[in-house]
Amino acid sequence: MINGIDVASFQSEVYATSGLDYVFVKATEGTSYVNPHMAKQAAVARTAGLGLGFYHFLHPGNVKAQAQYFVRVATSLPGDMLVCDWETVPGGTGATNAEKDLFIQTVKELRPTGHRVGLYCNRDYWINRDHTSYCGDFLWIADPGIPAGKPRIKHAWTFHQYAIKGGIDQDVANFASRADLRKWCGYADPVKTPAPTPPPPATEPRTLGQLDRAVSAIETKLGLPHLR
Repeated sequence: MINGIDVASFQSEVYATSGLDYVFVKATEGTSYVNPHMAKQAAVARTAGLGLGFYHFLHPGNVKAQAQYFVRVATSLPGDMLVCDWETVPGGTGATNAEKDLFIQTVKELRPTGHRVGLYCNRDYWINRDHTSYCGDFLWIADPGIPAGKPRIKHAWTFHQYAIKGGIDQDVANFASRADLRKWCGYADPVKTPAPTPPPPATEPRTLGQLDRAVSAIETKLGLPHLR
């Protein structure tokens, strides 16, 4: 397994990436909110060569409009993961199972290539609210307080949010290495710049005496008189 975190507006724009292989960044919520730190938080992950995902906090209603807003505002590039964050919104309600499915399907239609599109939810939502088992390309399950990589569900999962450390959610993913994750995401291989050809060794300039002796040797070989 490999390690990652997820960050939102209440985390710093700059965070430590040592020991991490990927980061999920909150992008949007509803049809009007955008994480003000999103671009810089994403840039930190890109600079460190990490896998990167963006997530949208889903509200009930206007699901297609929310999907359009998400893909338009998120600063995603080909290979980045796109996630539906399905949980309880302020006020105690949440999007329905059908709305969750429609949001993921709409994002996949809007971004048909270059992105894995998945679902984030907690164990209660997955067991008690979900009845289609639809999670797009992957499931990111939140089941904190238990060992990393052992979420208490039967369905196949790709990411597990298992703890909070220093105010940041901690995750693991079902990949052997960061390279495996990036390959699964579909990131393009970095362009390898060929090593520059070293210049030929510089020839030491000859002295006048050396040049005179070389000319004399040629004159002798050709039977010419020495004129100097």
